[in-house]
Amino acid sequence: MDAHNFIYGQWVPAVDGQTAKSINPGNLNDTVGTYQDSTEADVEQAVQAAQEAAKPWRKLSGAERGAFLYKTADIMEERLDEIAKTAAREMGKTLAETKGETLRGIAILRYYAGEGLRKNGDVIPASDAKALMYTTRVPLGVVAVITPWNFPIAIPLWKTAPAIIFGNTVVLKPASETAVTCAKVVACFEAAGLPPGVLNFITGSGAKVGQSLVEHHRVNAITFTGSNTTGKKIGQTALARGAKYQLEMGGKNPVIVAADADIEQAVDATLSGAFKSTGQKCTATSRAFVDRAVYSTFKKLLLEKTKEIVVGDSLDAKTWMGPLASQNQLANCLAYIEKGLSEKATLLTGGHAIDQEKGSFIEPTIFECRDHHSSIAQEEIFGPVLALFEVDGIEEALRLANDVPYGLSASIFTKNIANMLAFIEDMDAGLIRVNAESAGVELQAPFGGMKQSSSHSREQGEAAKEFFTATKTIFVKA
Repeated sequence: MDAHNFIYGQWVPAVDGQTAKSINPGNLNDTVGTYQDSTEADVEQAVQAAQEAAKPWRKLSGAERGAFLYKTADIMEERLDEIAKTAAREMGKTLAETKGETLRGIAILRYYAGEGLRKNGDVIPASDAKALMYTTRVPLGVVAVITPWNFPIAIPLWKTAPAIIFGNTVVLKPASETAVTCAKVVACFEAAGLPPGVLNFITGSGAKVGQSLVEHHRVNAITFTGSNTTGKKIGQTALARGAKYQLEMGGKNPVIVAADADIEQAVDATLSGAFKSTGQKCTATSRAFVDRAVYSTFKKLLLEKTKEIVVGDSLDAKTWMGPLASQNQLANCLAYIEKGLSEKATLLTGGHAIDQEKGSFIEPTIFECRDHHSSIAQEEIFGPVLALFEVDGIEEALRLANDVPYGLSASIFTKNIANMLAFIEDMDAGLIRVNAESAGVELQAPFGGMKQSSSHSREQGEAAKEFFTATKTIFVKA
């Protein structure tokens, strides 16, 4: 598929005609499609289209806007298999996972379609008995949506759907690695008859397209998910010109396994959290703190089950873990494994590339660690690498779990109410999970992190309204 830019309701090539290829990371000879290598000139066209569409779009009722989202969801449901297969080929997640992600995207659309009929303000008692005072929420205007490659369906939708239901118009810039998948999602909006300019789609590098969007004086807000380095630059640029911004960034997410935990449940959840999506989730489990009383039992079962994992092509039904998303991701992951070895962590299993000439495959990898200040214990790897620690009780586990710059998600396995309450109270993370894996985000609940994982705003659920609207207070005197 050739993915063009989508500007003011039309699929158009980049102004300078340059394109790039999207390659299947599980088969380097398979070209999924091409996408546009856009420049500032394309950004200018997309922002202008969004600005022209902004006033008529915000004048529609919430119910009218919601009708487009309901229709988009229905069309996406009809195209589920096509979108999921494209995502599996382009990003490397298994087909079962991309089907699940597509279904989640459909649910997101329907959830936010309903927001068009929910309240958007409050009546506040005025000090003057002859006055009416109330609040309403109004759109921000043009919103830049900049999304990563690891969830090419869900993340663009959980940003775009609330942005447009609350009356904004959007310029969506996806990660280049999954531009073809995202184009198929945008095509569902087109088929639903979304008015021209409400959603614009533009592909290209972050350095050219992303930076131009962030700097554009007519872009009123930026919502970004991606690396900490890029996120901090976006925040600084947006702040300097007074644009609203929302950043969701990295994680170094722990699981704590208490002495009274259901060990099999904890092992299964740790495996899923660490190795599903090949560890390429911001909420993936990357550190495990296991009580000394059950450490040997946990480690033995964890290694047994890890060695049973089938690594292979994302479209093969037998595959449990697909490839990393790119050769760059593979190189980065292998570099961290070398760091782990050089820092004297004990490699328990994995650590090697598989069929590197064919694709970006790697073994699920587990290190046994003692130094919590080592690179593999402190830095986000974004791959299937787990650091395993033996600890003396819940207090040491919590102290080490909090001893990183990130605070996105965390989980604990225990039957003890005191342990649960201590974890809920003392764990510095935006998403707390008890007897469940660290990776798991409900679309109707607020999502975001603490410390360097976030700009401290929240996405999804009703919390999305806080970012995508501004509050207007009205005072009416009789």
